[in-house]
Amino acid sequence: MQFMHAIFPLGGMLGAIHISIMSKSVLDTLLSRASTDQLVEPAPSGIELERILSAGLRAPDHGRLRPWRYTVIAGEYRTAFADQVCDAVIRQAPDTPDFKLKKRREKFRTIPAIIALGFHVQPEGKIPVSEQEAAVAAGAMNVLNALHFEGFSGVWVTGAFQKDQQLLESLGLTTPHRLEGFLLVGTPSNPELSKPRPDIKPYMAIWNGKNASFAADED
Repeated sequence: MQFMHAIFPLGGMLGAIHISIMSKSVLDTLLSRASTDQLVEPAPSGIELERILSAGLRAPDHGRLRPWRYTVIAGEYRTAFADQVCDAVIRQAPDTPDFKLKKRREKFRTIPAIIALGFHVQPEGKIPVSEQEAAVAAGAMNVLNALHFEGFSGVWVTGAFQKDQQLLESLGLTTPHRLEGFLLVGTPSNPELSKPRPDIKPYMAIWNGKNASFAADED
């Protein structure tokens, strides 16, 4: 994506005016992002995947703890991993109906690629764990945005499997480290479909010295 910049040496407030003819379309692209599990081949791989995951490392990271741990599952290994995930669900939630297990196994077996969102926790450090977790979540959002910008898509899934130590160890996450879920990744089967989002106005406030209030919170 190319940008055009014009700088005018006028001094003061107008000392540098940058005109980006593509900035509006960049924001429009971001605003069109939506999660989907309706995904087909291909998934990103190689250098392209590395660049997309590198966007995750650009997330805010108080203390520079770098808590991100990404494990990628693709190709022939998806079937074995799908079995591991379902085994983990059975251990953690034995009452899970068979149809749900079957659906999850089929999804993990056939999705183009899976990215495990590992969280390398430092519980004894000066940075609160909640802030470390926020860095992992922000990284995941960066990855989802990067996928969208590159023509791919994904969805963030969670479940009982997140607490299963056998599964975590398979992903290189020994205690106390955690799993924050998976990104299911691929090419959207219907790239034109964008889920409607609510208008921003009920979810923002301009502070004026009094307690802020939001229309979204009104009965």
